Amino acid sequence: MCPPENHGTRSGRCDGPGGDAVVIERRQAGRHRFLASPTRATAAVRRTREALHHVLAHRSRLTWLNEASTRIGTTLDLERTSQELADFCVPDLADGAAVDVLDCILRGEDAPCWREDELPVTRAIAVSEMPGLNLEPDPVGDLSFRRAASIPARCLTDRVPVLVSRIRPHDYARIAPTRNAALAMRRAGVHTYLAVPLIARGVLLGMADFIRVAGRPGFSRTDVALAVELASKAAVYVDNARLYGRERQAVVSLQRSLLPRGTPPTPGLSVNTCYAPAADPSGVGGDWFDVVGLPGGRTALVVGDVMSHGLAAAATMGRLRAVARTLMNLDIAPERVLARMDLAARDLEEDQVATCLVAVHDPLHGSYTVAAAGHPPPLVVDAGGQARYVELPVGAPLGSGVIPYDAVEVKAAEGDRLVLYTDGLVKNRADDVDTALARLRTAAARLSGTGLRAETLVEAASAGGQRFDEAVAIVSAAHPGSGGALLERWALPGDGSAASLARRTVREQLARWRLEELADTTELVVSELVGNALRYGGGPGTLRMLRHHRLVVEVSDTGPDLPQIQHVSLSDEGGRGLQLVNLLCRRWGSCRTPTGKIVWAEQDIPDGALPPDGTDPTPPPLTE
Repeated sequence: MCPPENHGTRSGRCDGPGGDAVVIERRQAGRHRFLASPTRATAAVRRTREALHHVLAHRSRLTWLNEASTRIGTTLDLERTSQELADFCVPDLADGAAVDVLDCILRGEDAPCWREDELPVTRAIAVSEMPGLNLEPDPVGDLSFRRAASIPARCLTDRVPVLVSRIRPHDYARIAPTRNAALAMRRAGVHTYLAVPLIARGVLLGMADFIRVAGRPGFSRTDVALAVELASKAAVYVDNARLYGRERQAVVSLQRSLLPRGTPPTPGLSVNTCYAPAADPSGVGGDWFDVVGLPGGRTALVVGDVMSHGLAAAATMGRLRAVARTLMNLDIAPERVLARMDLAARDLEEDQVATCLVAVHDPLHGSYTVAAAGHPPPLVVDAGGQARYVELPVGAPLGSGVIPYDAVEVKAAEGDRLVLYTDGLVKNRADDVDTALARLRTAAARLSGTGLRAETLVEAASAGGQRFDEAVAIVSAAHPGSGGALLERWALPGDGSAASLARRTVREQLARWRLEELADTTELVVSELVGNALRYGGGPGTLRMLRHHRLVVEVSDTGPDLPQIQHVSLSDEGGRGLQLVNLLCRRWGSCRTPTGKIVWAEQDIPDGALPPDGTDPTPPPLTE
């Protein structure tokens, strides 16, 4: 309470227990009291409430903008980030929202990416609207060609927000991309429009536009400032997704270019391969596979995985694959290939390690020689649909410096299929390794009746709800049996009669294969190979002939030295045998074996010499 005054006239303010200031005036004469004017008190209360409402509204807008940081940009996917922006604005800011990204930005270019005489071309990435609005916006993913006089085109070309606080009848055609869209906007009662550019790091990415329908006030300048602030935040997230997507595409393109474009002919083996990039962009890395044709109709199957991600992993993968292919072409045993690759991995500057699995198929014996370096075991699915993992010693990963490696021989019956894969096919965050391997074995057994292929395994895993956090490389090889393989083997005597027997055998076999026109050349080649075995190899061992897309002859011996072409003078009587072989054949080579070596030579088969399918009507069986 304010103390009373008994003399004079006084005006002042008193903060009473009620809280509001009250103006009081007292006069001694007449002892009258007058309260302040009711109109002035009401205006003061209204101003106080408006100020409080403004503060609360400003605080609410700040809270809403801060919330955008947690709801937009949760992933590095461009489309999902754009959709999160559109969904965040509906219904708090607008009744409908759309995000359009410049088509040139999606192609990997940087704005400005159109000439002055051209119009900006955008692609609708995300659309969100209130239920029942039915605006018929641009279909997501379709191109939109903006007219020069359109309002959205001005937003893009001038890089400024554009506000239409009240849409007049002729404005619908200037806003909507098509006539049907303009009619839909009128039917829905859209009466206000706002478009803001998406600019991040000085690069124009596209725009976000918003509409409101009847029942809500038109966009104000406060709404424009709020939308611009939101667009500046969201544009950074969109640009991050764009840059990351471009980097991921570069890694995937590099990785695909380093992988084989096709598989070579594989006698006695049906091979198909598959590479599936990771669903998560951060999972793109160093998975690879390779199929290498070896002498004698043998085939090398290789899968590997660099234990890192990104461009460095893809580059390391390319180096290791080149080393593996070079060693395989030298026809080195699988365990020795892994040992040499371990030395090569330790020399890499990136100091990375990798896992690898090598399997060499021999069609004559119907077997695989398998060696692993820290890699998941291969899967064998027989003709009856039973699936099992191959038990083999798993060596240390390449680059760790722990060698040697051991190989095992796996017999392959007719109809068996060997599946080599990288750990991305079985690795996920929900299951342990044993559970994932059991699931893969079950899926492979189930698919065996419908023709197990590399692609079907990936599809089956995807259908089961598995999300590939890492890339997957698969090589699936089926052993059809000996019925379709054109491979013959003979034992040769160790004396001087071996050359004549080899020539006669070769001519007779070529006649059965309907390749008589190659008989003279092949006789000369095999005579030289047998002669070298007699002179330098302790006598020939076996003669093998393989006919697939080319003709290959092999002669084995027990000598330790590999043959090389010698420089000879005009007066030298010998030393020209391998020169003749080199001139007459497409290629030739030699490789070591546990008991000695094999020297082989390969010739092209003339066009028309084989049936269209490359096999005889009644091919002879494989013999030993």
